[in-house]
Amino acid sequence: MKDKSEIEEIFSRSVRSGKRTYFFDVRSTRAEDYYLIITESKREFNEDGTPFYKKHKIYLYKEDFTKFKDALNEVSNYIIKEKGEEIISNTENKNKENKETKETKETKEKELNPKQENISSTKFTEVNFDDLGKD
Repeated sequence: MKDKSEIEEIFSRSVRSGKRTYFFDVRSTRAEDYYLIITESKREFNEDGTPFYKKHKIYLYKEDFTKFKDALNEVSNYIIKEKGEEIISNTENKNKENKETKETKETKEKELNPKQENISSTKFTEVNFDDLGKD
């Protein structure tokens, strides 16, 4: 009988995706049957800037493979049917929102202050505070 320190990977694949890496590892049970471990590993940073990895694991046994594959295919097909295969990243959404917010703000400022349109925000009048209070 193998103890935990002797458990070896039978087969393994990894998928890198941005900050995440997914590992698909085949292991052997004590009865020498196979099962799958799916691990999501996400790189994050401590307050001092040192990296660490958050890991989440799913253990999947052969008796559940068919149900798991069917459910994964069903939800994957649903998402692609509803949203297409194009990837919409959070960064793109945030840039779009920021651009729309900036344009809305500029439009409102022009509506409120139409004569201010050509005044640069970098122009200012120098004030000598030493002159204040002398009378």
